[in-house]
Amino acid sequence: MRQSAHIKKPDTGNRPEDGWPDRPIVLVGMMGVGKTTVGRRLARRLGIAFADSDQEIEKAAGMTVSEIFERFGEAEFRAGERRVFARLLDDRPKVIAAGGGAFAERETRELIKQNAISIWLDADVTILLERTARRGGRPLLETGNPQETLTRLNRERTPSYSQADIHVISENGPHDTVVRDILAGLEKYKTDTTRND
Repeated sequence: MRQSAHIKKPDTGNRPEDGWPDRPIVLVGMMGVGKTTVGRRLARRLGIAFADSDQEIEKAAGMTVSEIFERFGEAEFRAGERRVFARLLDDRPKVIAAGGGAFAERETRELIKQNAISIWLDADVTILLERTARRGGRPLLETGNPQETLTRLNRERTPSYSQADIHVISENGPHDTVVRDILAGLEKYKTDTTRND
């Protein structure tokens, strides 16, 4: 018998009914690639919670990312970021949108690799430039030429991003297309890891 849409499903403790994913999923990649927007949609599709690491840092610090950079510098921001990830990476499945530089930091990257499934959302710099121009609050783009900065950061961070478990290309199309590609990547990852166990 088909279940009516209005009947509430039993509370599974924020875990998917089939037990997959069995741990957090962390979206990594450059600023402007769409980690937060895609992450929210992915979390809804999977029926699990969503968290944005930058927002969690702001809540913990009581100030914006820009203010943290300005008052304390990038090194202190990265230290706070590591503390936030240590808290977020419990054993409960959730989707986490990581700040652009998080996975480029060795200690934070190791935390993610040990405790989560990492997904690199990758996009061309021209797309990143267009998207980041729509929204401020990005300290690393507030001085100098944004295109040169994005190109340099992308080049520097790509070796770190390439260590992610899954690689998904984000193009100028619907966000749901990226979500679909992530779900396909997760299914393949699940199959591959099960086969190797």
